[in-house]
Amino acid sequence: MTRTPLRPPGRAVAVLAVTAGLLGLLTARPDAPAPAPRTAPVAATAENTATVFYWTKTKNWARYNLHWAPDGGSWTSVPGVAMEAACTDWVKKTVSLGTAAGLQATFTNGSGTWDNHGGRNYALGTGSLTVKDGVIAHSDPCAGTEPEPTPTPGAKATVYYSTAALGWSTANLHYQPAGGAWTTVPGVGMQAACTGWWKREVDLGTATSFKAAFNNGNGTWDNNGGADYTIGAGVSTVRNNAVTANAADPCAAEVPDTQAPTVPAKVTAAADGVSVLLTWDPATDNKAVAKYQVTRVGGSGSTVVTDVGSTVFSDTGLAERTAYTYTVKAVDAAGNLSAASAPATVTTGDKPATPATGRPLGTDPRKDPVYFVLTARFNDGDPSNNRGGSQHVKSGNAANDDPMFRGDFKGLIQKLDYVKGLGFSAIWVTPVVLNRSDYDYHGYHGYDFYKVDPRLESAGASYQDLIDAAHAKGMKIYQDVVYNHSSRWGAKGLFTPTVYGVRDSQWSWYYDEKQPGFAYDGLTVDPKTGKSYYNGDLWSTAEPAGNTCLNWGKPTGGKSPEGYTLYNCQWPSPTSGMFPKALYHNCWLGNWEGEDSRSCWLHDDLADFNTESAAVQNYLIGAYDKYIDMGVDGFRVDTAVHVPRTTWNRRFLPAIQERVTQKFGAEAAKNFLVFGEVGAFVNDKWNRGSVNHSAQFFTWKERKEYDADDAKAAVEMYDYENQAGTAAQPTSTNAFLDGNAYHQPDHSKFSGMNIIDMRMHMNFGDAANAFHNGKDSDDATNDATYNVVYVDSHDYGPNKSAERYAGGTDAWAENMSLMWTFRGIPTLYYGSEIEFQKGKKIDCGPTCPLATTGRAYFGDHLAGSVTASDFSQVSAASGAVATTLEQPLVKHVQRLNQIRRAVPALQMGQYSTEGISGGMAFKRRYTSGGTDSFALVTVTGGATYTGIPNGTYTDAVTGDVRTVTGGTLTVAAPGKGNLRVYVLNGPGRIGTAGPYLK
Repeated sequence: MTRTPLRPPGRAVAVLAVTAGLLGLLTARPDAPAPAPRTAPVAATAENTATVFYWTKTKNWARYNLHWAPDGGSWTSVPGVAMEAACTDWVKKTVSLGTAAGLQATFTNGSGTWDNHGGRNYALGTGSLTVKDGVIAHSDPCAGTEPEPTPTPGAKATVYYSTAALGWSTANLHYQPAGGAWTTVPGVGMQAACTGWWKREVDLGTATSFKAAFNNGNGTWDNNGGADYTIGAGVSTVRNNAVTANAADPCAAEVPDTQAPTVPAKVTAAADGVSVLLTWDPATDNKAVAKYQVTRVGGSGSTVVTDVGSTVFSDTGLAERTAYTYTVKAVDAAGNLSAASAPATVTTGDKPATPATGRPLGTDPRKDPVYFVLTARFNDGDPSNNRGGSQHVKSGNAANDDPMFRGDFKGLIQKLDYVKGLGFSAIWVTPVVLNRSDYDYHGYHGYDFYKVDPRLESAGASYQDLIDAAHAKGMKIYQDVVYNHSSRWGAKGLFTPTVYGVRDSQWSWYYDEKQPGFAYDGLTVDPKTGKSYYNGDLWSTAEPAGNTCLNWGKPTGGKSPEGYTLYNCQWPSPTSGMFPKALYHNCWLGNWEGEDSRSCWLHDDLADFNTESAAVQNYLIGAYDKYIDMGVDGFRVDTAVHVPRTTWNRRFLPAIQERVTQKFGAEAAKNFLVFGEVGAFVNDKWNRGSVNHSAQFFTWKERKEYDADDAKAAVEMYDYENQAGTAAQPTSTNAFLDGNAYHQPDHSKFSGMNIIDMRMHMNFGDAANAFHNGKDSDDATNDATYNVVYVDSHDYGPNKSAERYAGGTDAWAENMSLMWTFRGIPTLYYGSEIEFQKGKKIDCGPTCPLATTGRAYFGDHLAGSVTASDFSQVSAASGAVATTLEQPLVKHVQRLNQIRRAVPALQMGQYSTEGISGGMAFKRRYTSGGTDSFALVTVTGGATYTGIPNGTYTDAVTGDVRTVTGGTLTVAAPGKGNLRVYVLNGPGRIGTAGPYLK
C-alpha cells in the first residue's frame, strides 16, 4: 500500500502540527489514496477491540486497574478490571467494544488513587493505544520485545530515531521493504532506547533497504518533506531529517540516569471559588526536570494524580466549601521521581460560573471590556528572562536599566487582580510566538509560529498558565496573531533564508559568529559578547556555493549610521533572490491603497507571506490551531488588510471556526472573537474610495464566485469590488433599532471577522466627532455592535498621531463615557487609566529609549499587592499600585464597567438616534428570552427623547427616577465626561459617585 498520514478529514493539504521547523511541511503524495481510517472496516458481526497500554514508571502503584466504558455504553464497576504486565514499565488490557468505535477510560490503583486525565477522562479509539503521562498515542510500545519465531535468514536493519526536539511521547515506524508492502498505518511501535532516541529492528528478508516515515501515533508525521526516508541494512540513525548509515549506537555511551530530582519547595495553594491555583518553586535535577506529578486528596476521599509541565497547576471543578490537600513530586526524563513535597491544604469557596482549564469562556464577547497590554512592557515578574538584544546600548535602554523584553506572563499573572479590579474581563496580549529581529519585544516579527517566545515565559508561568489563571478569574485572553508576514529571517518550519552577508572587520562587532548546531531561541546569550543571539549562523567572509542572493558582497553605495560600508545581502530582502516566490512575495509595497498592498513587503523586518500558497496557509492554520487548543478566547488579527478578503473567507476564517467547533462546540465558536486591524488611517467612510482597503469591507462574505486558484481569485475580487465602487457595497441594519424595537440580527453574510473601529479611532481627537463618524460607517459594517473601539494604541493616537493621547483628563473621561455606553466593545491601552506617557511618541524604534515613549515600562506603577474581590472591586491594595488605583480615571473606568456590566442594552444592544435631540445622545435595546433591556444615554450634553415607551426610568448614575407618560423624557446636561443612563424598569443607581460620574 502507499502510505498516507492520518489527518483530520476535509483538509486538502495536511499540516505538520508540531516541530515544523525540523520536519518541514507534511503533504500527501499526488497519487496517495484517501487517509486511512482509525480502524479497518469490519464485518457487521465482528467486534471492535482496544488494547490499552499504560505507563507505570512515574506511578509506582502496586496494582493497575482500567475503569472504562465503551462509547455510548456503561462503565465497569469501580475500580474496573485489572491490567496485566506487558513489558518494562508498561501494563496492558485488551477489551471488547462491540460495535463502539472507542472508549472512555480512567486508571486507578484500586485503593482510591486515580488518574482521570485531570477530570476529563481519556477518550480512546480502537487498536493498540498508549497512555503515557497523560498523552495518548496509537502505538504498541512492547512490539518487538517478546521472543519471535526464528526468522527466515535475511538482512536486518536497526534504526534509531531522534525525537529530542519534537516532544513526542511515543514513536512509530511506518515502513516498506524494497519491493514489498507498507505496514498498516500508523506502523510498528518503537522502543525507548535512551533520552531522546527510539529504536526498532526491521527484518528485511531478501530486501537490502526500506522506505520509512515516523509518527507520534496522533497524526503528526515526519515523512522527510513528503519524500520518505531510505534506510539500508545495519545500524542507521535519523535525526533532524538526516539519515546516517553504518552509524554508532547513539545510546551506547549514555550512563543510565538513576538520580531523582530534588523535592519541590514552597508549595502554596489558593482557592478561587471551586478552583485552586497551586504554585511551587522549580525542582532541580542532574539532567533536567521533565514535569511534575501533583497528587490531590480530599472531597470524596479519593486521590487524584495529575501530570503538570510547569510549576503552576490550576485545578478546577472541585466541590464547594471542601478542604483539599496537595503534594507535588518532580519527575525527570528517565522517569525518576522525587519524594513528595510538604503538603499544602486549601478550602474551596462557592461555585462560580467558570469553565474547566484549557477551555475558552465561550460567552458573548460584547459583554467583555478589553484591556490591551504589550506583554513585554507591562509588568516584570521574572527578571531572569529579560533581554536587551543587540540594540540595548544604542537605543538608550541600557542607560535606563530597561531591557526591551522586560514584562512577561508571570508579571501579568501577578497583576490579573489589578486588571480585574479596573473592571475589565478580557485582556488582549501582543503576539506570543517566538520573534526574531534586533528589536522584537512587541511580538510582530514572528519566526517560529509553533513556539511561545521563552522571553515571555518562566518557571510556573507559561502561556497556558496565563490562560488558565485568567479563566479562573472569569477573564478572557485575546491573542494577537499575524498571518501577513514573518520576520525577515523567515518562518522556522516553512522557510528560513540562507543569508551569507559580508562579515568584514567593520561588521564583526555586530554579527554573531557561526555556532554549529545552535538553534535560535531568543533567550540564549553569546558568552563572548554577553548579547542575545539574533543573527548567528548567517554570516561569511567569502561567497559560498549555493548562494542565491543577487550581487552578493558588492557595496550598495550606502553607509551605516556608523559610517561603515553597506553590502548587498547583509539582510534578507524581497528583491534579493533569497525568498522563494512560492512562499514569499518578492516586491516592496508601493501603493498603500493599491493591489500590491496585499502582495508586497511593508518593511524589511516584515517578510510578506504568499498567503495564497497552500503551504503557507497550512503552516499558519496549524500554528494557530495550537493556541486555539490552549483555550484562548479570540484573535486580534494584525495587518488584516494586507491579506486578500478572498483568502480570509476561503481559508483562514473557516479554519478558525472549524477548529474551535471541533474542540469546544458550536457555541464556543460563535463567541470566539476575531477582530482585524484594517489600517484605514483616514477620516472618511471609505478609505480614499478604495473598498478593498476599508475596515468594514472585511466583515462580509464574498458576493460572487472567483477562480479556484487563490492568487487569481484575489486579483479578480480586488478588480470586481473596486469597479463596483462604494455605492454597490452591501448594507446592514444589524446595529440599529427598528424604532424602539430590537430585531434579530442577520449574520448570514458575515465573513467571520469583526474589526477594530478605525474610523472612531481616527476621529477620537474629539468624542463628538468620533460618535458622528462612527455612526456613519455602521450601515456598511455587518454588525457594528462587535466593533472593538479604542482611542489610542501601541501604534497611533487619533488622526494618525504618533503620540499617546494628550487631550486632557476631562476629554479622556468623555471619551470613556462614550465608549462604554455606545455600540461596540470598549478597549483601553495599558496605562491610559492614569494618562500614562501622555503626549509621548509611541514608537521611535531603537533611536530612543523605550522609557521616553508610549511603550514605556508600566510595572513601576503596579508595584505592591492588589486583590480584587470582583470586577471593579478592589478589596486590598498596598504600595505604588494603591496610589495608581486612586487616580481619577481609574475611579471613572471602574464605575463605567460596573454600569455597563449591569445593563445588557449597553453591552449587546442595537441603537438609534431617531426622535432624539442632543449631541452624543442615543437609545439602546437588547431583547433575548426573558431579558428586555432599554436604556436612554446622553454623554456630556443634555438631550430630549421623544416617542419612547412609557414607564418608569431610573438613572444608573444618580438614581434619579422619572415616570414617562407621554413618550417624552428631557435630561439636563450632566457636564463634561459625565453621562446619564436612564433604564426602563432599571436596577437603580449603580456604584458610588466619582470624579466624573456623579
